[in-house]
Amino acid sequence: MLYLFGFERIGVAVSDIYFVDPEPAKGQEGPERGVRLELRLIQPGELKGSIYSARPITIERPVWRVDLLESVDGTPGSFDRTHHHPGIDGWEPGRRVFDKGLSADPLRWLAERLADLEGVLEQAGVKSDEVTPADVSGLRHHAPEIVETVSRLLVSVRAGKSDPPDAESATDLRASWL
Repeated sequence: MLYLFGFERIGVAVSDIYFVDPEPAKGQEGPERGVRLELRLIQPGELKGSIYSARPITIERPVWRVDLLESVDGTPGSFDRTHHHPGIDGWEPGRRVFDKGLSADPLRWLAERLADLEGVLEQAGVKSDEVTPADVSGLRHHAPEIVETVSRLLVSVRAGKSDPPDAESATDLRASWL
């Protein structure tokens, strides 16, 4: 499942994920599942027809990522693989950053970050002119709705609704949407 929230120049993409790291760090072996949230730049395009035509919207590069992951064989609710990527270089995420506050209360941590778009973008090295004041206020206003969407998706993931249909397909699966 993929959810998209769009403002003027910033968007939020939320998806379920089942992930097998091809080169896991020690202690990170085995499949992971959970929810991924990315802040992405968005670009509205020019109309392709009359003034009534649909406007193309391009979802561009990610600027920040949070992975609310758990090991598939672990305890549900452990958030034992939960991390974020405070910086992204082009399309490639930086290293995983594990934060005790994120693992202890991921939804509260996420709500706080979404309410502080300026701080998140500064940490990510994104220039302030890449977003608008409407992005900042819009994301802050809709943060509770986004966090609720993440919460519902986590329930679905724990119910096994995002797992691959069989072990063979899990071997090659990297990520679902994002």
